Amino acid sequence: MADSLALEALRPFLAGRFGDVYRYEEQCESTQRLLRDEDPEGAVAVAEEQTEGRGRLGRRWEAPARTSVLVSVLLRPAVEPARLPELSLVAGGAVAEAIADVTGVDPTIKFPNDVLIRGKKVAGILAESSEGRVVLGIGVNVNQNATELPSETDTPPTSLLLETGGPVERARLLAAILLRLEHAYDRWTSGSGASG
Repeated sequence: MADSLALEALRPFLAGRFGDVYRYEEQCESTQRLLRDEDPEGAVAVAEEQTEGRGRLGRRWEAPARTSVLVSVLLRPAVEPARLPELSLVAGGAVAEAIADVTGVDPTIKFPNDVLIRGKKVAGILAESSEGRVVLGIGVNVNQNATELPSETDTPPTSLLLETGGPVERARLLAAILLRLEHAYDRWTSGSGASG
């Protein structure tokens, strides 16, 4: 089966509640815009390609179609607003753990929102909050070769393909990210002392 992040490809790997609502597009401006106000917590939006993907500080996030994991997750954390910036680190840790689970490599976190392998950026997190909801955007360079990675970046980029020497199954990685994120998020919210 062709490498796809469509629900049919992902379903065999899904293990948690994140992704019960799953929006998928071949191409979109940004997965951050696919989630709706009425969607429940844990709703997920995925695209094979983004035309206006972005990272922190308005930087562009570019990747050829079907080479990355591009996902946004809707969260409704019952925590003090001052704690919301912590979500980027919570997500970064979950992404790093999922990458380690699937590939065996050992990523590190660069504050506030980058995941690195040997000092090179393999993933980024973008958290946007509004009126009690947070849309957490995650981009992972998975199967890009060296010529497909951006050249003008603050931190040199890499991909899991380059770091492992072979292609990585994106559906398996995405499912691992969603499960690790769900567990990390639940620990974070339950440790907040907030009710609801």
